[in-house]
Amino acid sequence: MSETAVSPRERYRQQVRDEIKAHAWTQVATAGASALSLNAIAKQMGISGPALYRYYGSRDELITELILDAYRDLADTCRAAAGKERTPTARLSAIADAMRRWALAAPHRYLLIFGTPVPGYAAPPETTAIAASIMNLLLDGFAELEGPAGRPAKATAALDRNLATRRDWAAAHPTAPPS
Repeated sequence: MSETAVSPRERYRQQVRDEIKAHAWTQVATAGASALSLNAIAKQMGISGPALYRYYGSRDELITELILDAYRDLADTCRAAAGKERTPTARLSAIADAMRRWALAAPHRYLLIFGTPVPGYAAPPETTAIAASIMNLLLDGFAELEGPAGRPAKATAALDRNLATRRDWAAAHPTAPPS
């Protein structure tokens, strides 16, 4: 077996971390991310505030986990939707539909990553790579669109015009024009 066995202690630690995140998601859904309280979560779980800090060192660390989980979930949702379609138009439509369904099903997750920033908090750098993977799915779909005689489709031309001054985030993507 090539898998490393996880000790009972580590399994328990992960279960407690997951329970903390579940309570945190409930708080975010009802009161927003800025109202997230580790002490309130500790009370709900029947443990002391200091005990909870063994699992998450700070409120910001917990928010970071929630943000990363939300981005990963959205990226997985978009990749799954794109993977089910064969044509660029169908893929773009499926991605858009999947994003909308995801946002409607979990508005608190959507608002955590796309809504009003949490005061005093900066998102972790890993979110940029995850968000870029979502954007690359869209850019790939637009890059594959072709109009008559191999010319760019109207949608691609419109995207290029719109992004002409906003290419800094897509510089590494093949659809970005040469500098």
